[in-house]
Amino acid sequence: MALYRKLNRETRVRRSILSSLTKDVLENGHVETTEERAKEVRKFVDKMITYAKKGDLGSRRKALAFLNNDKDLTKKLFEEYAVTYKDRNGGYTRIIKLKERIGDDALIVRLELV
Repeated sequence: MALYRKLNRETRVRRSILSSLTKDVLENGHVETTEERAKEVRKFVDKMITYAKKGDLGSRRKALAFLNNDKDLTKKLFEEYAVTYKDRNGGYTRIIKLKERIGDDALIVRLELV
């Protein structure tokens, strides 16, 4: 059994998709995508916020590397989200089911920060 979803993509494409969706959630506070992608992205969003709460240099570098060297977003993550979620022990996101996509009946959900 795999510990993660492959999403029918090559490794480099999958990493790019997950990284960009994580960036979108952290920038906008929410994103609409399929349920499978949302469940996978939630892990990375939670990990980024946990890095921000830890706040040391190593955590900042890990977050910066995953977010493709987006310094503005990393600064926002470590200054705003770390303070917002300092008393919360995980569970920084929620998934709200919206509709089924016409064509392939994939369930579309909204992944948002709590």
